[in-house]
Amino acid sequence: MTAHREVVLYDTTLRDGMQREGMSVSVDEKIRIARRLASLGIHVIEGGFPGSNPKDAEFFARMVDVDLGSTLVSAFGMTRGRGVAAADDPVLRTLAESWAPMSCIVGKTWALHIEKVLKVDKAENLRMIDESVRFLRGVGKEVVYDAEHFFDAFGEHPDYALTCVRTAVEAGAGTVVLCDTNGATLPERLSHVVGEVVAVIGTGAVVGIHTHNDSACAVANSLAAVERGVRHVQGTINGYGERCGNADLCAIVPSLKLKMGYDCISDENLADLTEVSHFVAELCNISPDPHQPYVGRNAFAHKGGLHVAGIAADPRTFEHVSPPLVGNVPHILVSELSGKGTVRRRLEALGVSGTSGDDVVGRLLQRLKQKEHDGYHYEAADASFELLLLAELGRRVEFFRLESFRIIVEKRADGAVMTEATIKVHVDGDRVIQTAEGNGPVNALDRALRLAIEKKYPHLTDIHLVNFKVRILDEDKGTAAVTRVLIDSSDGHDSWGSVGVSENLVEASWQALIDSVNFGLRRSLTDESTDRP
Repeated sequence: MTAHREVVLYDTTLRDGMQREGMSVSVDEKIRIARRLASLGIHVIEGGFPGSNPKDAEFFARMVDVDLGSTLVSAFGMTRGRGVAAADDPVLRTLAESWAPMSCIVGKTWALHIEKVLKVDKAENLRMIDESVRFLRGVGKEVVYDAEHFFDAFGEHPDYALTCVRTAVEAGAGTVVLCDTNGATLPERLSHVVGEVVAVIGTGAVVGIHTHNDSACAVANSLAAVERGVRHVQGTINGYGERCGNADLCAIVPSLKLKMGYDCISDENLADLTEVSHFVAELCNISPDPHQPYVGRNAFAHKGGLHVAGIAADPRTFEHVSPPLVGNVPHILVSELSGKGTVRRRLEALGVSGTSGDDVVGRLLQRLKQKEHDGYHYEAADASFELLLLAELGRRVEFFRLESFRIIVEKRADGAVMTEATIKVHVDGDRVIQTAEGNGPVNALDRALRLAIEKKYPHLTDIHLVNFKVRILDEDKGTAAVTRVLIDSSDGHDSWGSVGVSENLVEASWQALIDSVNFGLRRSLTDESTDRP
């Protein structure tokens, strides 16, 4: 798979990235992230550990029917257990039975772990590596072997550490990955060790790198490894991961392509990098880091004085790369610059034609900036963004008109809490009133709206709310703070996000809810007209 690529990009956001404290996404969100990573041009997506939990098992089951183009999906596992034949090991059996064409298995390298965690001798550890790789190769899997704690192991027993990776190669692993699992290795030493491994492995297999950021060197270590011959780089979007995180692909990819000359993704895909970074952040309900290299809002920000004058004369004076190359924009703190190209590209991507004039795009840009100033964020709210553009162009279709709604929350003496919503809407000239109960204000309101309009729009029964997230935008204002609500919805074929912003949580939820419903109905009716199966 590496014949036409100089560096394989292996994303482990959906597995290793999810080990960050507080990080959790639904199966639908994992699928949305996988689709977005594939559209970015990532070569391999590690989907998770299918034998470890129901969520990952469901993800792999549903991903069978998801078209990711040329992007491969890898299933993660580990070498066989102590005293168990590889063919009888439940983890390896799960990997063998998975449809995923690639299996990534992690094995021990460091004597400390072999003796105190596995509780076997070094010879048995080598047999575990050998038999596990051979078993998976025997059922036709492409095998990536992750040598856990490799650099710690090499520091104590270099010959044995090399023997571990050589054993995996001889058993049939196409890629062996050197893992800085504790994130303790500094670039100079890592570079030296990688060079020795590449020399030993030669052309027998691809050598990869997997680094953690505990010494703030994950990205630097990954790039140093590539300089010494590594051609497989593992990382996560935005550097998500346990403790201090993993190597950040949003920094690694542009550095490889723009500074080191590796054609790992296309120019067009690289220009989507900022959007993908923010999309994943929003979907994970984490505020994008404004100071993140390449993709942060302030990555190309300039504030007054000599810097602004320099940028006006030539952007190269204070910008190490051209911001549009990575999908970002220069940001002058005293006044916003450019952005029309970004809006124009988004319109074209949405298939909205007839908007190429600067006046139209400029008006859309100003509207978008105002909405973002008010607290709206559209990276993970594709539905709301599309509807905003259509509304500004006078092309948005409203499937119903709200007259009013009322919500009653009743706390009973027995501790039960009941919520009732009554909604009045106009649908195709008819005034409809419906009441519904729910487990909370938004749930009750959603049910009442569905009862009111689903007779006219039966497609609504296919649309389901799959996630609901709330973020406080100005925490210092306490209960009067502005709230942003993100809703994820699905019709069983596709998923989309919508957003609402208000000082009133219910109003913010309503905005996101109606965008979700309007977008879903519009898509359903469009698909019906084109006979989508």
